[in-house]
Amino acid sequence: MNRKNIILCGFMGCGKSTIGSLLSKKNGMSFIDLDSYIEKKENKTVSQIFADSGEEYFRQLEREASKELSTKNGLVIATGGGTLTYQVNVDQFKKGGSIVLLDVPVEVVAERLQNDTTRPLLNRPDKDKAMRELYEKRMPLYKAAADIIVNAAQSPLQVCNEIMSSLSI
Repeated sequence: MNRKNIILCGFMGCGKSTIGSLLSKKNGMSFIDLDSYIEKKENKTVSQIFADSGEEYFRQLEREASKELSTKNGLVIATGGGTLTYQVNVDQFKKGGSIVLLDVPVEVVAERLQNDTTRPLLNRPDKDKAMRELYEKRMPLYKAAADIIVNAAQSPLQVCNEIMSSLSI
């Protein structure tokens, strides 16, 4: 069966991996976390890739992975926080699927990421300020890319049900 992909986007900490995993199980689809996919290919963590080769190199890997995955079917893909801030990736993913924005207020994100040290773009002394600035910059891009916007401040099951209802699956 040729099933369209479901591409999850949203700010870091919005629940893309959690929702993606649950959504794939409920629909018999394969789940791919884009950052993990890149980490496996490079045999390094995203943080290591950023430290060793810089953000631009990571973004190139992201573009390649987006292009590759958009040619497949039946996937639930959790994109990285910056993936869909690049139009080339949005265009790739739209060819084979629907983009779903998991919308969470910045205050909820701040709470969820409070003790998280795995985010390279937030590993700095002014973490909260940096997170809020990045959130303000990225949200309009996510909204422009999204086919569907879902309130992700509710339970994962509620979010999944809302996505399935919106996509008629």
